[in-house]
Amino acid sequence: MVKKETYKIILSGGGTGGHIYPAIAIANELKSRFPDAEFLFVGASDRMEMEKVPQAGYQIEGLWISGIERKLTLKNMAFPAKLIASLLRARKIIKRFKPDVAIGTGGFASGPLLQIATFKGIPSLIQEQNSFPGITNKVLGKKVDKICVAYDGLERFFPKGKLIKTGNPIRQDLLKINEKTEDAKSFFKQKSGRHTLLVLGGSLGAKRINELIEKELEFFQTQNVQVIWQCGKLYYEVYKNYDATENVQVHAFLNRMDLAYAAADFIISRAGASSVSELCVVGKPVIFIPSPNVAEDHQTKNAMAVVEKDAALLIKEADLEVDFENRFAQLVASPEKQQVLGENIKKLALVNATKDIADEVEILLKKNGIRNKE
Repeated sequence: MVKKETYKIILSGGGTGGHIYPAIAIANELKSRFPDAEFLFVGASDRMEMEKVPQAGYQIEGLWISGIERKLTLKNMAFPAKLIASLLRARKIIKRFKPDVAIGTGGFASGPLLQIATFKGIPSLIQEQNSFPGITNKVLGKKVDKICVAYDGLERFFPKGKLIKTGNPIRQDLLKINEKTEDAKSFFKQKSGRHTLLVLGGSLGAKRINELIEKELEFFQTQNVQVIWQCGKLYYEVYKNYDATENVQVHAFLNRMDLAYAAADFIISRAGASSVSELCVVGKPVIFIPSPNVAEDHQTKNAMAVVEKDAALLIKEADLEVDFENRFAQLVASPEKQQVLGENIKKLALVNATKDIADEVEILLKKNGIRNKE
């Protein structure tokens, strides 16, 4: 029988879309390069990756694992048992699958998998999306071969010799949104002569942002602003009646994000790593309202990395009541400020991130040598 040269690639990352979608993007790029490669994802058994990864066409296996909460809870008391169970399960998965390379994109599920992979000497790479790494990637950074990052200054947390600045994987359909403006205005039935505000709170929704938008709908009318409001699936039933309001559209999801970005003149968004990377490519004026409820206050740090370059505005949740109307009105009234923010954020875009990360994976594969398999 003729032996066929193939790669086996294992990926882990999840808990949120910010960890899942980069892993899927990397897998898609590697699949385009190595059509005969076998892929296996490993995630947390009760999180959204168990649904999203199969939808993308990949097999996934689950671990009984969860993160550590920053306060004493019963959930934390179960963590040691979950960690041991997940390490044992990860060892079985790796022994059976025999991967040529292991890739982690963050989230607690990637910890046990990459721990076992590095212990077994399997070439490994992690991708850190945030400007301030989470606990899992900080631990793994000492053991993996390469660390792909999206921000400068991460040698504070990782061995400098392993760092490669690639950026975060983004949707490829965002690269030419300037050519889609007319289609976007038509798709969203936008009125000419009005500014368009796009509001993004993530797929589930952001409670505080939704409360703000509801409160400010009349104010937006005075600013000649029409609103495309993605409130998230958790909040759609609460806010869907506003969809009948003049100059307001309410969506649980936005399936055509490229057209939503193309239609927008201004954007209000959380500051998750993937969102920040996308917004840099989009190049529109952004007001970040970071979630204060994420580990290590990642979102504020992500936003500040952009704000410090005069490339976006930031309003903390605690300051919305006092600051929002003034700062939004000033932005709407200043085409010069809009231009500065748009040009500066565009300079931060790293549009080839997926390709560059896959290049690093390919180097690891070839350095390790191709394994011949029947």
